[in-house]
Amino acid sequence: MNKLPEKPPDIIQQPLINSVVEHYFENSEFKNSVDSYNERYLNWDELTYRVGDEEERLRIWAAMKIFRSQKMENTPYSPLKMEYCITPPVQKSLHLFDRYLSGTIQIQNKSLRLDKRYIISSLIEEAISSSILEGAVTTRKEAREMIEQRKKPKNHGEQMVLNNFETLQFIIQKQSESLTPDLLLEIQRVVTKDTIDPEDVDHFRKRNGVRVVDTSTGTVLHTPPNYQEIEEYILNLCKFANTDDDEKFIHPIIKAIIIHFLIRYIHPFNDGNGRTARSLFYWYCLSRGYWLMEYLSISKNILKSRGKYAKAYLYTEYDGFDLTYFIRYQIDCMDDALSDLISYIEGKQEQQKKASEMIRTNPNISPRQAEILSEMMESPNQLFTIFQISDRFNVVYQTARTDLMHLNDLGYIVKEKRGKGLFFYVKEVPKSLSC
Repeated sequence: MNKLPEKPPDIIQQPLINSVVEHYFENSEFKNSVDSYNERYLNWDELTYRVGDEEERLRIWAAMKIFRSQKMENTPYSPLKMEYCITPPVQKSLHLFDRYLSGTIQIQNKSLRLDKRYIISSLIEEAISSSILEGAVTTRKEAREMIEQRKKPKNHGEQMVLNNFETLQFIIQKQSESLTPDLLLEIQRVVTKDTIDPEDVDHFRKRNGVRVVDTSTGTVLHTPPNYQEIEEYILNLCKFANTDDDEKFIHPIIKAIIIHFLIRYIHPFNDGNGRTARSLFYWYCLSRGYWLMEYLSISKNILKSRGKYAKAYLYTEYDGFDLTYFIRYQIDCMDDALSDLISYIEGKQEQQKKASEMIRTNPNISPRQAEILSEMMESPNQLFTIFQISDRFNVVYQTARTDLMHLNDLGYIVKEKRGKGLFFYVKEVPKSLSC
């Protein structure tokens, strides 16, 4: 980020509120502009590019803020006065996410089958993307092979990826627990294992001077609260996460997004805050029954727009802790992640059709063996291990080994020993198996 966004003016200090409201109801062009900008929930920085005249921009902004205030919801988190507004696009997305709690995704009256392979693939992708966001240097191919083939990390970047992967598995196991300072510390410990100074693990920040900095420009993006306030912030965060107030209902996904924001804002650790915040976001959604989150890679989409990610924080903080900007950004990332998931599953279902065709023409292989072969055919010459197939198809090691050895005996795949490892691959797709 080359420069920080411009902070919006405080309209309470402006002696124009009454005249702006009157102008809004009398001038249809002005009203349409205000309504249009509010519908997209533009921030002050975005407004400067659309309204050149400073006086008119201020009047439009004042009207935008006045009418937003009528729809604002307060967040019951006592250390900070935070508000948010559920815009129609966000409401539509939340409805979509809620529908999928039934356990199936419906597309054109067809149910997409979800199984462990999709979870593992999504967890790996999330682990890689979240690590790259925090500066890990690795390739997706090497990182994926490292996890799938159960190799030891070769470098700092691969260790970050493995940590993120293990953290996601850890929070799935912890989804029924309440949030406590100890659980938060445990998440930070798992996600930062062997990647940060050991002195920065297992405790909250004990000093000031920590800054959130854009590494490419050196611009200071955020100065966290005084370390002496962290205990109060965290205790209230736990209370906020664990309390479901029927009278002050907050949609669970919105609450998860707010928790994500608060961890990054509080910055309770010297290092690992971003990874911990994203992990906690997943944990809270899972804790409230959103099984779908196991299949979504949010960080992949954040990585595509990391500049917008940083700005979403800044817009919220600059505009009186209006969380709508950050909520809107996170919901957009979830929408994209859901679209990616649907495309991925549709591709896999096409693969299952090919497997069914193989079984019809080759009755000497089982349905699972046909799916294994179909998946290997998608990547000719790529090496697969027994552990890899065991994890992907949710079978024990011996079953995976039996399947691969059978396919090798039939001549469909090649077996090769490299060092101590046994690898399998498709050298070329047999014509008898082409669909």
